[in-house]
Amino acid sequence: MNKGDGVVGDYSTAGLFEAFETLTDVVHRTPCKESRTINEWTDSTVYLKLENLQRTGSFKIRGAFNKVSKLSDEECSRGLIAASAGNHAQGVALAGRERGIPVTIYMPKTTPDTKINATRKYGATVKLVGQNFDEAYIAAREEQFVSGASFIHPFDDLAIVEGQATVAMEMLQQRPEMDTIVVPAGGGGLLAGTALAVKTIRPSVKVIGVQASNSPAIAHAFKGVRNKNLPFLPTIAEGICVKEPGKLTVDIIRNYVDDIVTVTEQEITSTILFMLEREKLLVEGAAAAAIAAVVNKRLPFSSEKTGVIVSGGNFDLRKLSECMGQNTKNVQNF
Repeated sequence: MNKGDGVVGDYSTAGLFEAFETLTDVVHRTPCKESRTINEWTDSTVYLKLENLQRTGSFKIRGAFNKVSKLSDEECSRGLIAASAGNHAQGVALAGRERGIPVTIYMPKTTPDTKINATRKYGATVKLVGQNFDEAYIAAREEQFVSGASFIHPFDDLAIVEGQATVAMEMLQQRPEMDTIVVPAGGGGLLAGTALAVKTIRPSVKVIGVQASNSPAIAHAFKGVRNKNLPFLPTIAEGICVKEPGKLTVDIIRNYVDDIVTVTEQEITSTILFMLEREKLLVEGAAAAAIAAVVNKRLPFSSEKTGVIVSGGNFDLRKLSECMGQNTKNVQNF
C-alpha cells in the first residue's frame, strides 16, 4: 500500500499503517459487496463494506484492539474501563480477554440485550447506568478516577481513530474505483479515521458523514451551528447517539470530511427492513443510517461509484416491530 508523504495536515499518517499491520491477523477482511438492487435504485454503483460480518459484529474491534495493543504492562495491570453504547464494549472486552486484562464496561440502560449479553460473554463486567451514552460515560469516568484503571475511549483517541481507519484502507484496496465513501458518525472515530485514510491514500475520494437527525451533534459542529437547543432525542441508531462528540474527532472531521448529512428515523427503519428483505443482511441502526443516505439520495453531490461502511449488525430483533410500525414505505418497492 502506498504510504503517501507521511503527513495529512497536522497529523502524522505513520500510525495508520502501523494499525493496518497490527490488525492484519486480528480482524476479518470483510467483503466489499456490490449491491445490484441499490445500484438500480440509485442509478449508480454502490459497494457495501460489510463490517456487520466483522468479529464482534462491528468495526469497533479495530480501534479497541489497536489501542489495547499499545498499552504498557503497567497500564494493563490496572485493568481496563470503558463506556459504550454496545459495540465498543465488545471490542474492548475481547481485546482485554486476549491480553488477560480485567475489563469493566459502563453501558446505558437502553442498550440492546444482544450487545449487553455479548459483552458479558467476552468476560467483561457490565454496569448499566443512565439513559444514553453520555450519562454512561460520565459514570465510567468517575469510576476510573477512583480505581485508576486505564480508560479506553470509544472515539476521542488517536489510536482508536487509526484503528477505525483500517476499514477505509481495506476498501481502497478492494474497490480502488470508488469516488465517494459514506460513513455513519456518532462520536466520530470511524468518520475521522476514514477521512485521514482517504486523504492520505487517495485524496480525490470524497468522504461523507451521516448522522441520525435525532442526534446530529457532529453535523452541527461541522456546519458551525452553535444553538444550545439542538435536538438530542432517542434514535434506533443508538450506536451513533452521542451528544458530545470528541474534540480530536471533530477537529479531523472539520478539516478533512467533505460534508455531513442527516437521515430521519423513518429512513433508518425502512433501510433496516430493506436490507433484511432484499439483501438478506441484518444491520443495526447506525449502519442503516449510512445506507439510508445513499438509497434516499441524500448525498450532496453525484457519485458514480459509492462505498458505504455498513458499520455493524448487532441489532435487537425485538425492535423489528418498531421498524415495521415506523415504516410507511412498501419495502418490496423501496
